[in-house]
Formats: sequence, structure tokens, C-alpha cells
Amino acid sequence: MNTLDTEATATSFRIRHSTLDPAKAVMNQRHAAGEPILFPLNQGQTLRIVDLEGNQAADVLFFNRDDAAEHYSATDTMLHQGGIYLTTGSVIRSNDARPMLTIVADTCGRHDTLGGACAAESNTVRYALQKKYMHSCRDNYLLALQQADIGLGKRDLVPNINFFMNVPVTDEGGLKFDDGVSGPGKYVEMRAEMNLWVLISNCPQLNNPCNAYNPTPIQLLVWDPA
Repeated sequence: MNTLDTEATATSFRIRHSTLDPAKAVMNQRHAAGEPILFPLNQGQTLRIVDLEGNQAADVLFFNRDDAAEHYSATDTMLHQGGIYLTTGSVIRSNDARPMLTIVADTCGRHDTLGGACAAESNTVRYALQKKYMHSCRDNYLLALQQADIGLGKRDLVPNINFFMNVPVTDEGGLKFDDGVSGPGKYVEMRAEMNLWVLISNCPQLNNPCNAYNPTPIQLLVWDPA
């Protein structure tokens, strides 16, 4: 295992509970299993994503709302923190290496940066030809962007974060999809460091254990700065 992987394992699972009161959230909504959503998040606001029933992957992308050419970058995020997993204290960075969000609370403890989003193509290659037309995160992203008409499209889709998803790195350097490390009510909470678009596909994948073969809802909460 290389240095990056060793450090990622050693520093994972930094659990921290939030002190924010859901009753004071300016947004508090249940988001259906398998569905996409796009919404704005202002600088200084805090976003919480809750895994309501456990073992549900939330595939997420972030874009700078003031300059959509700036977006989440898996490589910059991993290089600056020296590890492949996200948890409390991780800074989510853009392709300009600027902080986009900081994870300020996390009761799951580890989130994936490598597994990517399911798509018609990957469903076909990994599972079977007839799986091509199954609901996928990439299609979710495209539908949400098309409906929002904010100037973002297929060319803007980059490698995403998979919150609550468990993608271990094998000793040979490969990836595998394992049962999640999350559970009912676990959450991750992030403070926005710039004005953002938040694009989420509440993963509809039925063919591997990232959703326990049964996609379920998530909860989304947003708080204004104190």
C-alpha cells in the first residue's frame, strides 16, 4: 500500500457530532430514493446530509456559483489532505485548489472520493447489457442540470464525492464496492467557503452493495451562519 493509502487509512473515521438544531434550519427536506436535486448554498451556510435508513450512497458535485468553471476536484482535495477518504476536518477543494467546503461534523466517519458515479456505460460493463437503461447517477446529474438551465451540462460532469459509500483500496491497488460503514441517522455536515451549486444524485444503484441493493431517502438540512 502506498503512502497516500496508508495515511488515508490511519486518519479515517474522525467522528464529530454537530451542535446545530434542526428546528433552526432554513432548509429541511426529505429527498426521495434514487432522485437528483440541484440547489444553491451560500458562503457561510452549513449543509447536512443525513443517511436516514443507513447504507445509502449520496453522489455529490459542487460548483462555484459565481464562476461555474470552478468545480470540485478530487485530485486537488486528495493531494492537499494527503489521503483518499473524507471525514471531519477535510477541506473539499476546487480545480483551482481553493477551499469550497470544510467538513465540520461527521458521524459516519469516512466518505469515498474514488468510486465515481454509476452510468449507463458502467452498468453495462460491470453487470449486464440489459442493465444499460437502468436509472443511474450520471443520468440524474444530466436531468437536474437540464431542468435548471444554469449553463452547466455533460462536459461539466467531473469525478464526484460519494458520501456514505465504502470503496476500499485493495492491496493490489484496485477498488471494490463493499457494504457501507454508515447506519440509520448518520450524517455529514459541511460549511460552504464560497457560493455554491450543490448537485446530488441520491444513488439509484441496485447492482452492488453501496445502497444495500435497496436505495432509500436522505435528509437535507441547511443553516445560515450563526
